[in-house]
Amino acid sequence: MRIAIVGGALQGMEAVYLAKKAGFETLAIDKRDNAPALSLSDEHEVLDPSVQKKKAMKLFEDCDAVLPACEDLTLLRALDEMLSSSKIPLLFDIGSYMISSSKVESNRMMYESEIPIPTDWPGCGFPVIVKPSSQSGSIGVTVAYNKDDVDAGLKKIKEIGDLPVIQEFVSGKSVSMEAIGNGREFRSFVTTEIILDGGYDCKRVRCSPGILSKEKDDEFKAISEKMAERIGLKALMDVEAIDTAKGLRVIEIDARIPSQTPAAVLAATGINLLEELASPKFRKAAAGASSYEHFVIKDRTIMTCGEKEFAKVRNPRIAKGLFGSDEMITDHTPNADVWRGTMINSARSDGELEKKRARCIERIMSECDLERFIDTSPELV
Repeated sequence: MRIAIVGGALQGMEAVYLAKKAGFETLAIDKRDNAPALSLSDEHEVLDPSVQKKKAMKLFEDCDAVLPACEDLTLLRALDEMLSSSKIPLLFDIGSYMISSSKVESNRMMYESEIPIPTDWPGCGFPVIVKPSSQSGSIGVTVAYNKDDVDAGLKKIKEIGDLPVIQEFVSGKSVSMEAIGNGREFRSFVTTEIILDGGYDCKRVRCSPGILSKEKDDEFKAISEKMAERIGLKALMDVEAIDTAKGLRVIEIDARIPSQTPAAVLAATGINLLEELASPKFRKAAAGASSYEHFVIKDRTIMTCGEKEFAKVRNPRIAKGLFGSDEMITDHTPNADVWRGTMINSARSDGELEKKRARCIERIMSECDLERFIDTSPELV
C-alpha cells in the first residue's frame, strides 16, 4: 500500500512512523520544506494541496489512500472536497472532526450523552482550567487559582481569537484511548497514560495493562465507543480523560490521528492503529509494556520535554538501538551540542521497562558527557 500523508509536523511524523511499521510506502506532503516528517518518509513533496490542487490530485492518484495529519481547517476541507468524488479513500471524517475540534460542542454532546466530564465554572471551586475551545494540546491553556487568573486566561484566549471553556481542575492520572468507526460499527482499543512536563505538555506516553483497574478500563472502553457512535465516527479518534478519586472525567475528544499514543500502543501490544484504520487486521492486543518519551539535549543537560519543544527537531531519522533503546526518532549526530530525541522502549513488564529506560538515560549521559538530568512535572497533577 502507498499512502499520502498530508502534514509534516508531529501528527505527520506519527503517521509516517506507523505507516513504515505497517510496511506501507509513504509520501509525505507539507508546504514547509523543513517539516520533520519529510525526512522520515520514503518520498516527499513540498506543496499546499489547498492551493496547488491539480498537482496534489496527480500525486494522490498514485496512492491507495490519503491521510490528513494536520489541524489546518482550510486544508482539511479542501482534501475532503477534492477526494469526495474520487475513488481514493480519505482516512479522515470531517464531520466528526468539526464536532471534536470544538470543546464547546463536544462538551455539550458529552453532557447530553451522560458522559462524566468536569464541572463547569462557576459551579465549582478553584483551581480551574481555562482553555480555548478549538486549540489542541496545551496551546492557550491556563490554570487559574482565583478570579484574576481567570480574567488573565480569558484575555489570552481572546487574543488568539477563540472561545473559552472553564472547568474544574480535575486531579489524577491522565489517560487516553483510541477508537475507530465506519459509521455503523465502532471499536475501542487500549488505554495509555499521558505524563506531562512542567508546562502541562505531554513528555511521555506509557502503555501497559495495569494503567487502570479492570472496572475503569471497561468503563473507558464503553465511553470511547459511545462517543464514537454518538458522533457517527468514520475514521480514527482519541478520547482523553482523568482518573480522579471520584471516577473517570472525560476532558476532550479528537477525531484525527494523535501525535504520540499510537506508537506506544504499537510497541506494547502489536496493534498498529493506522493499519487498523486503512486495512483492519483485528489483532488481539499483546500484554506488554512500553514508553514513548521526548528529550532535548543542550547545555550538557538531558531534559524531558513536551511535544512543542520536540517539534523543533530537524531532519529526524529512526535510529534502532541508539543508546540501548529499542529505537529513537532523533536528529542526533556524534558530538552534537544540541539534539532532540523520542525514545521508544518496550518490555514484558513495567518493572523491566523502567530499568531499560534508566539504562538508556545513563548511556546518553555517559556517552554524550552530560552533567544533569532534569525531569519536570506540573505544579498540579
